[in-house]
Amino acid sequence: MFDFHYFDWGTDYYLKNDHMMSDNALDVLSKFDSILLGAVGDPKVPDHITLNGLLLPIRRRFDQYVSVRPCYLWKNTDSVLKNASNLDFVIIRENSEGEYANIGGFLHASNEFETSIQTAVFTRMGCTRIIEYAFEHAISRNNKLKVTSITKSNAQAFGMVMWDNCFKEVSERYPNIATESLLVDAACMDLVRRPEDFDVIVASNLFGDILSDLGAGITGGMGTAPSSNINPSKNLPSMFEPVHGSAPDISGKGIANPLAAILSAAMMASYLGYSKIEDIIRQAVQKTINDNII
Repeated sequence: MFDFHYFDWGTDYYLKNDHMMSDNALDVLSKFDSILLGAVGDPKVPDHITLNGLLLPIRRRFDQYVSVRPCYLWKNTDSVLKNASNLDFVIIRENSEGEYANIGGFLHASNEFETSIQTAVFTRMGCTRIIEYAFEHAISRNNKLKVTSITKSNAQAFGMVMWDNCFKEVSERYPNIATESLLVDAACMDLVRRPEDFDVIVASNLFGDILSDLGAGITGGMGTAPSSNINPSKNLPSMFEPVHGSAPDISGKGIANPLAAILSAAMMASYLGYSKIEDIIRQAVQKTINDNII
C-alpha cells in the first residue's frame, strides 16, 4: 500500500556534514507524495539552523502554506484547566510568509551600534488563501461551524490590517459560518478561559505557532499534538510531523510519548485518501489511553 524511503537528514547529519540535509534533498523529496518528519533538534545545533536548514526550506519549496494543528482533549485525559471537557478545535496557521519570511539582516555587527532588522511579509494572495482554507476546513469538520481570526491589527497597522480586510471579504462568501476576530493577546486569554467556544482558528505564521503550543498545553501536552504542512493542490508533497521537538533531555529513558508522531502519521494516511486508517489509529490511541498504557 505504501512505499517508504528513509533519509537520515537532521541534526546528526548536520554535525557530520555541516548541512541539515543533502544538497539535492529538495529535488529528491519532490518525487514523493508526502513526507513524515521525525522530531529534529540537538543542543549542539542552534535552533535557527535546524529551522532554516531543514523545515523552512521544505515548507517553502513545496508551497506548504497551510499548517493544520488539531487540539483535542482525549477522553480520560486530564487538562491543566479545571473542569475542562469537550475541547476540540483546530488551528490553521499560515505557513509560508508573514513573520517567518526570513527577510532582514544585521548592521554594524558586534559593536554598540549593532542593529537588526526583521521584516514580516503579508500578501493579499497569502492571506486570502489561508483564510479560505480555514472556512472550508470548518465546513469539512461540521462541528461548531465557526472561524476565529487572530491578529494584532491595533498595533501592527499594515500587514495585519490587510489580513483583517481579507478575512472580512472571505467571510462574506460563507454566510452560514459564524465568525469572530480577536487580538492575539485576548485570544491567549480566551483559549484558557473559554476554550470550548473555539472551532477553527486561523492565524499568521508567528501567532499560529504560539497559539498552537498553547492549544497543545491545554489538551494534554505536546506528546499528543500532531501537525501537518499542507499543499492543498497535491501537486507537491505535504509534510506531517509531531509538534514537539526531539526532547534530548529524556533520550534513552524510555518515557517519550510516541502518540504525536503516530497521530501525525494518521493525518498523513487521511490526506493520502485512507481515512479509515486514520479512524483505526485514533481508536487505538483512545484504547491505549483508556488502558493507562501511556
